[in-house]
Amino acid sequence: MRSDDDSWDITTSVGSTALFVATARALEARKPDPLVVDPYAELFCRASGGDWEAVIAGNLPDHELLSSDFGEHFVNYQGARTRYFDDYFRRVAEAGVRQVVILAAGLDSRGYRLDWPDQTTIFELDQPQVLAFKGYVLSQRGIRPGAQRREVAVDLREDWPQALCDAGFDPARPSAWLAEGLLIYLPADAQEQLFTGIDGLAASGSHLAVEDGAPLPDEVFQAALQAEVVAGDDSRVFHQLIYNERCAPADQWFGERGWTAVATPLADYLRELGRPVPGPDSEAGPMVARNSLVRAVKR
Repeated sequence: MRSDDDSWDITTSVGSTALFVATARALEARKPDPLVVDPYAELFCRASGGDWEAVIAGNLPDHELLSSDFGEHFVNYQGARTRYFDDYFRRVAEAGVRQVVILAAGLDSRGYRLDWPDQTTIFELDQPQVLAFKGYVLSQRGIRPGAQRREVAVDLREDWPQALCDAGFDPARPSAWLAEGLLIYLPADAQEQLFTGIDGLAASGSHLAVEDGAPLPDEVFQAALQAEVVAGDDSRVFHQLIYNERCAPADQWFGERGWTAVATPLADYLRELGRPVPGPDSEAGPMVARNSLVRAVKR
């Protein structure tokens, strides 16, 4: 269970979710018609060992990511989400933004695999052990970022705006922000603080992309939480890691503070890409139905 001062590395607690998502991206890349190809996702899985390496190697055929219900839809979801935010960064680069901030960067490899204009600086914020794992795996293979990449080892429940500025971020210049797969791991008050921090540091002309999700009905969440606790499998937890809270829909929060924000329901985006949308009775159905992908520009 989460606590106010918990921390993690790449294989424990919230950190392990980055490997779960990286495994999904690696599986997406193997499709004959992938929505996106992240060539580094498989490297992270193999370097971490355990179930993640086994799934990639084909030695764990019963893993949930390989199931026809949840797994198929989750891999589609991650492929679509990755493509949406890749396109977002391409657009902000074309708009002339040269400061990029990736919050809870995890195993995000965009600093390495996207084409970045000269003079672009990418600030990646996350727990120190998570950043260290990613940097080690890629550096050991001689892989270098395509932009100036600055690691900011900080807990997002702490004074991350100061840490970001100390790393060279300039609030007077337009910036592009990403909060992907983050908000559910923060309680509502911490989400509010995060949004306030972004708004306070973003100059006019800045861009923002957020993955947003409505909370589950409390009775549904509590039932899922109890089921995980009873199962007692530490390698198969999710609801024990998240906060079933939201301070406000992201498009609404930023829209009320001088941003032009547009939310795209994840289900609509999957349909646009030609990928199936799970039905309401599917294990993945509520997850897809609750999520939206948000873009915003500060006026």
